[in-house]
Amino acid sequence: MRRRAFIILLGGSAATWPLAARAQQAAKIPRIGIIDDAPMWHSFRQALREFGYVEGQSVNYEYRYSEGVPDRLATVVDELIRRPVDLIATYGTPPTQMARAATTTIPIVMVGVGDPVRAGLVASLARPGGNLTGNTVLSPDLAAKRLQLLREAIARVSRVAYLVNSDNLGTLDVLAELRLAASAADMVLIDVEFGSATDFDAALAVMLRERVDVLLVSNDPFHQLHIGRIIDFLAKNRIAGMFQSKENVAAGGLMAYGASLPDLFRRAAGYVHRILQGTKPADLPVELPTKFDLAINLKTARALGLDLPPLLLARADEVVE
Repeated sequence: MRRRAFIILLGGSAATWPLAARAQQAAKIPRIGIIDDAPMWHSFRQALREFGYVEGQSVNYEYRYSEGVPDRLATVVDELIRRPVDLIATYGTPPTQMARAATTTIPIVMVGVGDPVRAGLVASLARPGGNLTGNTVLSPDLAAKRLQLLREAIARVSRVAYLVNSDNLGTLDVLAELRLAASAADMVLIDVEFGSATDFDAALAVMLRERVDVLLVSNDPFHQLHIGRIIDFLAKNRIAGMFQSKENVAAGGLMAYGASLPDLFRRAAGYVHRILQGTKPADLPVELPTKFDLAINLKTARALGLDLPPLLLARADEVVE
């Protein structure tokens, strides 16, 4: 009798083991690694919250900061992999390249990269392959559109500078497009290297020496770290600035036209949700931008002595008074 009871008890315990294991697995909270968190990531977290991911309850975030320094990037990526995290989210080309080189198993969702094929991140936009997918800021004729908007705002514009970070292939992709667009628009394009803090004074000196009318600034993470200094320089020297992000216009830049960053971050969150639900990154095509923002700062325009056309202002998605 005792032997029979023992067998029944043993059998019952064995039956509960898979249930307990499944319950423990179901309770596992996914951990998402984010490199260089900043206010622009708010849309990403908000979108995930709408999918049901509540921080501390159904998702955890691991933050690491490289501050745009290439050597530091390798360290923070390694820290996330060793943590480990279930997924890495990256913004821009350099962090994405570093993450892609460091792991072929942890899923990576990239936001706002340049040309992911040219950068060697994916095999193709339609079939990215591997463990990485996301979205890009590139769109046909985007460079030409920016120059067209500049000419509408400043009829006399002829000499345009563009900040380049050679450590970021995304800025080089834009430079190639700008060269073609500037030539077609009969403008002179001056590329100015700014890839480290020690380059800043030299970059400013080049722009003054070249007597540029406008400075084009990308969303390169390193450049965005120094956006306050860039905007102050432009204001002091009465040089117009064309940016990619409307947040730079709110900070004092003249104009911005580019893919909507909040929209890109929200769409990336949708991919994160699908991957956490079991979809493979290789099965999710890299998305092109679909929403673009035109923002104008009227206060900055007045300080520059510009009288912007009413039709241009009417087309703006956002006008800062």
